[in-house]
Amino acid sequence: MSSPSPPLSDLSRLYQTEFVRSARAVGVLWAVCTLCFAIIQVVVLVQPSWIGTGATRHTGLGPVPPSGTLGLFEVCVESDWPVPDCRGGLSSLSPLPSFQSVAVLVGVSLWAVWTSVLCLCLFRFCSAATVYKICAWLQLTAGFCLALACLLFPDSWESPEMRALCGNSVGSFSPGNCSVHWAYILAILGILDAAILATLAFVLANRQDALLPPDAKDVTAGLLMSA
Repeated sequence: MSSPSPPLSDLSRLYQTEFVRSARAVGVLWAVCTLCFAIIQVVVLVQPSWIGTGATRHTGLGPVPPSGTLGLFEVCVESDWPVPDCRGGLSSLSPLPSFQSVAVLVGVSLWAVWTSVLCLCLFRFCSAATVYKICAWLQLTAGFCLALACLLFPDSWESPEMRALCGNSVGSFSPGNCSVHWAYILAILGILDAAILATLAFVLANRQDALLPPDAKDVTAGLLMSA
């Protein structure tokens, strides 16, 4: 004789509990990745390692070309001292003339992603779906601005700073004696990170309404807000 099936209310409550647990786990992972992305944005903006030369050796056949790195705000050239000789810096709040538009785009991207981090506090006051959607649009904005910055940066290589560091053969999308360094690669990876985080945020927002039975939506939303 088969055992009686549990009441519909018990099934709904069990489904609701499992959904809230999984939503919390994925939401916490998404929030941690969002914070990591925001920290990466700060590193990308301040580091003078977007492009640079490799190690050079004197061969006696001519003058030794300078060895150093270049960022949006600062140019650092290796010297006889342990610390490189750097010119510029974020403290002046003035990017290098050739990279002003790139610095503005990275700054807007930085503002958008840190605003999405601050919006995590809204889980106490708004529905989870609304907060996820706000953060998703902010992360899309951050990724779009970062993508534009990465596209404009090679177009600005024909500049006095680049010529002094990389030789006269530099031009738009031609780095001359230099090569892209880890900060620029990190910025490109940040675009992918922003796209993944925004997509995940939209999925989490839609699942708040789509996965729950109609009679459990209001209860679950209350539980997520009080978590």
